[in-house]
Amino acid sequence: MKEVILLLAELVNVWHDVLIDVTSLMGWNLTDKDLHFWVIGILGLIGLFFVDILFHYLAKLSITAISFLFSFTLMLVFVFAVEIQQKITGRGNMEFADAAISILGFLAFCSVYMMIRATVYWVKRIQQSRTENTSA
Repeated sequence: MKEVILLLAELVNVWHDVLIDVTSLMGWNLTDKDLHFWVIGILGLIGLFFVDILFHYLAKLSITAISFLFSFTLMLVFVFAVEIQQKITGRGNMEFADAAISILGFLAFCSVYMMIRATVYWVKRIQQSRTENTSA
């Protein structure tokens, strides 16, 4: 886990330096805050376009799919926050395997929930079908 975070940090640092150099060559002389404003703003807007298209498509299929994706995203953020907290405080080990098993737990419990929902849905459909057949 530590190696993954260090690799990502190095990747961000390299791109940060490249962007600072490029903007300096263009005469823009952006501060670090300016760079954050523009880069995060643009990346966020691109993300919004992608998520908006995806969620509009999913809304036609199921609101539950959107709920799952949102919850999954929250769980990813929470799991990595817990792992980072463990590293900072020294309570527990910061390991990628811990993060992976945490997400697996979320997926397992969601699968059980979805199976229960599907079963309730199909039981209601069967009851509706029987009611319609007897009244006809």
